[in-house]
Amino acid sequence: MNGEAPILLNYQSSTPRLSLSEAKIIYNTPFNDLLFRAQSTHRQHFDPNAVQMSRLLSIKTGGCAEDCGYCSQSSHYPTGLKASKLLEVSAVIEEAQNAKDAGATRYCMGAAWRSPKDRDMDALVAMVEGVKALGMESCMTLGMLSEIQASKLAQAGLDYYNHNIDSSERFYPEIITTRSFEDRLDTIETVRAAGIKVCAGGILGMGETVEDRISMLLTLANLPVPPESVPINQLIAIPGSKLANAAPVDPIDFVRTIALARILMPTSHLRLSAGRTEMSDEMQALCFFAGANSIFVGDTLLTADNPGDDHDVSLFHRLGLSPMPLGQA
Repeated sequence: MNGEAPILLNYQSSTPRLSLSEAKIIYNTPFNDLLFRAQSTHRQHFDPNAVQMSRLLSIKTGGCAEDCGYCSQSSHYPTGLKASKLLEVSAVIEEAQNAKDAGATRYCMGAAWRSPKDRDMDALVAMVEGVKALGMESCMTLGMLSEIQASKLAQAGLDYYNHNIDSSERFYPEIITTRSFEDRLDTIETVRAAGIKVCAGGILGMGETVEDRISMLLTLANLPVPPESVPINQLIAIPGSKLANAAPVDPIDFVRTIALARILMPTSHLRLSAGRTEMSDEMQALCFFAGANSIFVGDTLLTADNPGDDHDVSLFHRLGLSPMPLGQA
């Protein structure tokens, strides 16, 4: 690009692979060149026309003790969301079967907790076992985990654990004060040590700078093993939350971030997560071209709206995309 030699990433090294200044150069590459590089990288590792389909269910909603400024489920903000108890195992498995019937290959279960209590572990283990019995990949996001809890989930067959770092280390304290950035990284390390694959990403549009977004991606890419799954969320401004009046992300900046993520983490599944209802079909198409190859399907994403299955089917048809088979996901 522009006569510059490409920056090569060494994925066998546990040392930082790219500096912030180098990543900024890539991010600011002329848009067409950036997308060409991202798409070229994507094609080396994935079918460019296959998208992994996940379904997300809130198994315990609201009443969370964390003060995440973006979240409708935090008890610190008057978002109007009522807290609920942990769902029954049978109800979760029934919803998983519905998700499989609708084409999802991965089933993700989220609970609004700082961390699960030991009394809940038997039910969580049963949920994982039930999802696995359906022949689906399983994923959970439950907050911070102890080594013992992570081990129990691993033994049950949990494939992925989601624990987003949300933003850069610099910006993180602006949106969360009840859990540190280091706590996030510690949980990811605990999950990895238990033998569970890592799902970790962040949120765009919380008032962070472009440099914060790049730094967030570098933190993930420079982990000893980058996350196998990287969700990139566009903030859904929740009325009553701390970030209710946050300005929307510029679509071109969002696509640039997707492209950089693909270049930095070429073998990771890169998921368009929250905020797709606010994206035009054209913006989503650019994201897929830039290397995004995973989405959440269904009408609801935890407590927020998500494009329905009918809309996604129509968009996939127009773009010539197809669901990614389970063996490739």
